[in-house]
Parts: sequence; structure tokens; C-alpha cells
Amino acid sequence: MRRRITALVIILLIAAAIGAGLAARELYRRFQGYAGSVTLEVQPGVGAPALAELLVERGVLARRWPFLLRYAAGRLRQRSLKAGEYQFDRPLRPLEVYWKLVRGEVYLHPVVIPEGTDRFEMARIYHQALGIPPEDFLRATADTGLVRDLDPQALTLEGYLFPDTYRFPRETTAARAVSAMVERFRSIYKSQLQPSLERAHITLHDAATLASLVEKETAGPAERPLVAEVFSRRLEMGWPLACDPTVIYAERLNGRMLEHPLPPITASDLRVSSPYNTYLHKGLPPGPIASPGLASLEAVMEPAATDYLYFVSNNQGGHNFARTLAEHQRNVARYRRGLAELRRVGAIQKDSAESPTKNKNRAALRNTTRSPNRAQR
Repeated sequence: MRRRITALVIILLIAAAIGAGLAARELYRRFQGYAGSVTLEVQPGVGAPALAELLVERGVLARRWPFLLRYAAGRLRQRSLKAGEYQFDRPLRPLEVYWKLVRGEVYLHPVVIPEGTDRFEMARIYHQALGIPPEDFLRATADTGLVRDLDPQALTLEGYLFPDTYRFPRETTAARAVSAMVERFRSIYKSQLQPSLERAHITLHDAATLASLVEKETAGPAERPLVAEVFSRRLEMGWPLACDPTVIYAERLNGRMLEHPLPPITASDLRVSSPYNTYLHKGLPPGPIASPGLASLEAVMEPAATDYLYFVSNNQGGHNFARTLAEHQRNVARYRRGLAELRRVGAIQKDSAESPTKNKNRAALRNTTRSPNRAQR
């Protein structure tokens, strides 16, 4: 009897060893039953069996049982699967899938905020990337509590939502996104801006406001200090800044917040009654009109040493600068001639691009109609 029990125990131990070996082999076997990548939404409260079934259906797991076996072992240590959006883009072991879900390694969506983006355009970007309602984002950016210690004059968070590439999970709220952007600004401010700001004897409010104008006027790194100096000299002389982007921002505030893109400004827009209209009002506008990047902020604190007072587009992505009104007027005339030439060339190219279609239509017309259309041609 004792021999039989001993033999049975040995058999059970061998079977357990074989089972453990098989389980270990399956837990460490990589698998990918899908092409490209697959994204799964794990709902709160979902059961492990149902989730394992979904993982098998979508090609993340080859079999349910290795994953469920590891999950059962993890439950002894109170480990649970985290809800969220997960992306799988390479072969994984069941063990790796388990830890991905236990650690909550959810997919982070990239959100790109270019330099010079205003908060209204940001609302559109976040809505497209994460589904955040624009009104929620605008409401969050209207609360200045996050920067009150830095800028007591701030009317909104405009100018303090640092342009960068951010990564957020799908369920991110407007408040969380805004907080992250302000924290990024604070980090840049403390590490790179604060000492220069103190040397320049300019408040953060004025620096951010002026930098936002520089950012909207030019994307050229070499031109930013020049534009900053033109605006600084105009402020010193008590001249209007005459900055077109401030008029566009006034249009944003005048009921066109989420319109994209805004049409070019007209002569009537330059006469709109708004404190942001720097054609009508001298000095800086009440606050920033966009979020400037680091280069524009630095340009404001260290502008170029020039005596320029004017600048106008050169139709090639840059600007022509001038010291006198007469010189500026010549540059404006050159700009208008160049613009007319660009329009003429564009019209010719458009006509050339349409020519094959026009000729095809004319050929079809000849096959279906007679003399009246011939006479017109």
C-alpha cells in the first residue's frame, strides 16, 4: 500500500513538473496574431476571462489559459488589471501582456502644440486628439489660478500654455492637459527665463505679451530679435505697434473663437474697436495673443541692437526691415509687386492644372453637341 502511495505521489509530482514546464513555456512564448498594431479599450470592472477572450480574438494572445493562470497567481498578492486604452504593436509574451495591464501602461496619444498657437486653436487640437470638448478646454484656460503667483495681471492662461509635444491617455481631462502645459512653462521659466527676465527689467506679463507678438509675426529664428527690437523701439517712442496678429486675435474674441482658419484681415478689421487692436491703441495689448516659444521669449529679453522701426513681408517667408518711412514705403511697394506676381503665377499654374480636364470636357462636348459650342470656342 505504501509503495502504491509513493508511486502515486511520484506520478503527481512528475505531472505537476510537466504542467509547470508547459505553463512556463507558454507564458514566455511570444505571439502576434495581427498586422500592424491593435488598440484595445479595457473597460472598468471587466472580468479577466472576458478580457482574455478579447485578447485572443484580437490576436494579442494565442491562448487564454497562460494569461489566466498568471492572473490567478497575481490575485494572491491583490494585483488587478487596470482599465484604459492599450496599444499592442509587437509580439509579446502572455507574461508581458499581463504586466502591461497590471501596471496600467496605457497608450499615450501625442498632442502637438506648435509655437504661436492660441488657446482657441489649442481647444480644436485637443478635441481632435483626445475628444476634449472645446468649451471645457476654454473654461479651464480662463482660470488664472495656475499662474497667479507668476503674473497677477493675467486675464487668462494665454501665453502660459507652453508649446510642445505632450502625451496623454485618452481619458485626460481639460484641467489635466492645461495643468501639464502650465507646469511645462513653469519649468522653462525657472530654468532658463527667470535670470534673464530680471536682468532685462521687464515683467513676465509684458515679456510674454511682447513675445507672443514676435512669435506670430515671424517664424524665422534670425528675425525674432529684430522684430522684438522694432516693437520695443515703437513702444519707447509711443507709436502704435500696428501688429496684424493682434487684430486677428481681436476677431477671435469677437465671436470667432473656434473658426478655423480665420480669413485674412481686411481694412475694416483694422478699425475694429478692441483693446487688442494695436493699430488703434498704443502700447501692448492687454495680454498675450498666443503661446510663444522659448526663442521668442529670449528675443524679447535680448533684442537685436538696431535702429529699425518698420518691417514688411518679403513674400519669401521673411521680412524686409527699414529705418525710415520712405524706405519702408519702398519695401511695401516691392511687397505688393511681388504679391501680384505670385498671384499671376498661381493663376497660370491653376489654369495649367485644369487644362487637361478642360480639354477632356471640350472633347466630350464635341461628341455630343454641334455648332453653338464650336462657335463659342
